[in-house]
Amino acid sequence: MIYRFRIILDIEEDVFRDIEIEKTATAEEFHNSITQAFGFDGTEMASFYISNDQWDQGEEISLFDMSDGSSPVRLMNETSLEDITSEKQTRLLYVYDFLSMWTFMVELAEIATPEAGRTYPNLMFAHGELPDSAPDKNFESESLDFNDLEGEFEDDLNIDDYDNLGFEEHWN
Repeated sequence: MIYRFRIILDIEEDVFRDIEIEKTATAEEFHNSITQAFGFDGTEMASFYISNDQWDQGEEISLFDMSDGSSPVRLMNETSLEDITSEKQTRLLYVYDFLSMWTFMVELAEIATPEAGRTYPNLMFAHGELPDSAPDKNFESESLDFNDLEGEFEDDLNIDDYDNLGFEEHWN
Protein backbone atom coordinates (compact mmCIF):
# COMPACT_ATOMS: atom_id res chain seq x y z
CA MET A 1 0.00 0.00 0.00
CA ILE A 2 0.94 3.64 -0.50
CA TYR A 3 0.70 6.36 2.12
CA ARG A 4 -0.19 9.83 0.85
CA PHE A 5 1.01 12.56 3.19
CA ARG A 6 0.57 16.32 3.28
CA ILE A 7 3.58 18.07 4.83
CA ILE A 8 2.79 21.65 5.90
CA LEU A 9 5.39 24.21 6.97
CA ASP A 10 4.33 25.81 10.26
CA ILE A 11 3.95 29.41 9.03
CA GLU A 12 1.01 31.69 8.22
CA GLU A 13 1.41 31.40 4.44
CA ASP A 14 0.40 28.19 2.72
CA VAL A 15 3.54 26.17 2.02
CA PHE A 16 3.05 22.43 1.69
CA ARG A 17 4.01 19.35 -0.27
CA ASP A 18 2.01 16.19 -0.96
CA ILE A 19 4.18 13.07 -1.04
CA GLU A 20 3.23 9.48 -1.64
CA ILE A 21 5.51 6.74 -0.34
CA GLU A 22 5.29 3.01 0.37
CA LYS A 23 3.99 2.26 3.84
CA THR A 24 6.94 -0.11 4.37
CA ALA A 25 9.46 2.69 3.70
CA THR A 26 11.57 3.80 6.65
CA ALA A 27 11.15 7.13 8.38
CA GLU A 28 14.63 7.96 7.07
CA GLU A 29 13.45 7.47 3.47
CA PHE A 30 10.48 9.72 4.24
CA HIS A 31 12.82 12.30 5.81
CA ASN A 32 14.92 12.24 2.60
CA SER A 33 11.77 12.74 0.50
CA ILE A 34 10.72 15.73 2.60
CA THR A 35 14.13 17.41 2.46
CA GLN A 36 14.23 16.99 -1.33
CA ALA A 37 10.65 18.21 -1.78
CA PHE A 38 11.37 21.42 0.17
CA GLY A 39 14.85 21.98 -1.29
CA PHE A 40 16.97 21.32 1.80
CA ASP A 41 20.40 19.78 1.39
CA GLY A 42 19.62 17.08 3.94
CA THR A 43 22.78 17.57 6.01
CA GLU A 44 21.11 18.80 9.20
CA MET A 45 19.76 16.83 12.17
CA ALA A 46 16.04 16.02 12.05
CA SER A 47 13.39 14.17 14.01
CA PHE A 48 9.82 13.03 13.65
CA TYR A 49 7.51 13.17 16.65
CA ILE A 50 4.36 11.13 16.95
CA SER A 51 1.51 13.59 17.44
CA ASN A 52 -2.15 13.65 18.40
CA ASP A 53 -5.16 15.58 17.10
CA GLN A 54 -3.99 18.75 18.90
CA TRP A 55 -0.50 18.51 17.32
CA ASP A 56 1.14 17.82 20.69
CA GLN A 57 4.70 16.51 20.49
CA GLY A 58 5.00 12.87 21.52
CA GLU A 59 7.61 10.15 21.11
CA GLU A 60 10.68 11.11 19.07
CA ILE A 61 12.02 9.18 16.09
CA SER A 62 15.51 10.59 15.54
CA LEU A 63 17.80 10.62 12.51
CA PHE A 64 20.85 9.85 14.69
CA ASP A 65 21.33 8.50 18.18
CA MET A 66 22.49 11.55 20.16
CA SER A 67 21.58 10.07 23.56
CA ASP A 68 23.96 9.22 26.37
CA GLY A 69 22.91 5.57 26.17
CA SER A 70 20.81 5.65 29.33
CA SER A 71 17.52 5.24 27.49
CA PRO A 72 16.62 3.64 24.16
CA VAL A 73 16.26 5.89 21.14
CA ARG A 74 14.00 5.17 18.21
CA LEU A 75 15.89 5.76 14.96
CA MET A 76 14.49 6.66 11.55
CA ASN A 77 16.46 3.99 9.68
CA GLU A 78 15.02 1.28 11.97
CA THR A 79 11.41 2.51 11.97
CA SER A 80 8.96 1.93 9.13
CA LEU A 81 6.17 4.37 8.39
CA GLU A 82 3.56 1.70 9.09
CA ASP A 83 5.01 1.43 12.63
CA ILE A 84 4.29 5.09 13.39
CA THR A 85 1.29 5.97 11.21
CA SER A 86 -2.06 4.35 10.50
CA GLU A 87 -5.69 5.23 9.90
CA LYS A 88 -5.98 5.92 13.65
CA GLN A 89 -2.55 7.57 14.09
CA THR A 90 -2.37 10.07 11.22
CA ARG A 91 -0.27 12.95 12.56
CA LEU A 92 3.44 13.51 12.98
CA LEU A 93 5.56 16.56 13.61
CA TYR A 94 8.81 16.88 11.69
CA VAL A 95 11.63 19.18 12.74
CA TYR A 96 14.56 19.80 10.41
CA ASP A 97 17.73 21.63 11.51
CA PHE A 98 17.48 22.11 15.26
CA LEU A 99 19.32 25.44 15.08
CA SER A 100 16.83 26.94 12.62
CA MET A 101 13.85 24.83 13.80
CA TRP A 102 12.07 24.27 10.48
CA THR A 103 8.86 22.72 11.82
CA PHE A 104 6.33 20.81 9.73
CA MET A 105 2.97 19.26 10.42
CA VAL A 106 2.72 15.89 8.65
CA GLU A 107 -0.63 14.24 8.12
CA LEU A 108 -1.50 10.92 6.55
CA ALA A 109 -4.26 11.90 4.13
CA GLU A 110 -4.91 8.61 2.35
CA ILE A 111 -3.89 4.98 2.09
CA ALA A 112 -4.00 3.93 -1.57
CA THR A 113 -3.09 1.15 -3.96
CA PRO A 114 0.22 1.66 -5.80
CA GLU A 115 -0.05 2.65 -9.44
CA ALA A 116 1.70 0.41 -11.97
CA GLY A 117 4.77 2.02 -13.49
CA ARG A 118 5.07 4.75 -10.81
CA THR A 119 8.19 4.96 -8.67
CA TYR A 120 7.95 5.84 -5.00
CA PRO A 121 8.46 8.09 -3.17
CA ASN A 122 6.66 10.50 -5.44
CA LEU A 123 6.16 14.25 -5.03
CA MET A 124 2.53 14.62 -6.07
CA PHE A 125 2.00 18.33 -5.49
CA ALA A 126 3.94 21.38 -4.30
CA HIS A 127 2.37 24.64 -3.16
CA GLY A 128 4.12 27.78 -1.94
CA GLU A 129 7.76 28.69 -1.64
CA LEU A 130 9.99 28.09 1.31
CA PRO A 131 11.03 31.37 2.98
CA ASP A 132 14.74 32.27 3.03
CA SER A 133 14.95 31.44 6.73
CA ALA A 134 12.93 29.46 9.22
CA PRO A 135 10.14 31.41 10.91
CA ASP A 136 10.77 32.49 14.49
CA LYS A 137 9.22 30.20 17.06
CA ASN A 138 7.34 31.72 19.95
CA PHE A 139 7.96 29.42 22.88
CA GLU A 140 5.51 30.47 25.56
CA SER A 141 3.48 28.95 28.30
CA GLU A 142 0.19 29.83 29.83
CA SER A 143 0.29 33.27 31.41
CA LEU A 144 -0.02 33.28 35.17
CA ASP A 145 -1.69 35.86 37.33
CA PHE A 146 0.60 35.94 40.35
CA ASN A 147 -2.15 37.55 42.41
CA ASP A 148 -4.02 34.23 42.16
CA LEU A 149 -1.03 32.46 43.74
CA GLU A 150 -1.10 34.48 46.98
CA GLY A 151 -0.50 32.15 49.88
CA GLU A 152 0.40 29.17 47.65
CA PHE A 153 4.08 29.10 48.57
CA GLU A 154 4.09 30.34 52.14
CA ASP A 155 6.26 28.40 54.54
CA ASP A 156 8.05 28.90 57.84
CA LEU A 157 11.11 30.55 56.26
CA ASN A 158 11.58 34.14 57.34
CA ILE A 159 13.37 35.60 54.32
CA ASP A 160 14.22 38.78 56.28
CA ASP A 161 16.45 36.78 58.64
CA TYR A 162 19.46 36.15 56.34
CA ASP A 163 21.84 35.46 59.26
CA ASN A 164 20.12 32.16 60.03
CA LEU A 165 20.16 30.72 56.49
CA GLY A 166 23.54 29.01 57.00
CA PHE A 167 25.25 30.27 53.82
CA GLU A 168 28.72 30.23 55.42
CA GLU A 169 28.71 26.51 56.17
CA HIS A 170 27.63 25.56 52.64
CA TRP A 171 29.74 28.06 50.74
CA ASN A 172 32.32 26.57 48.33
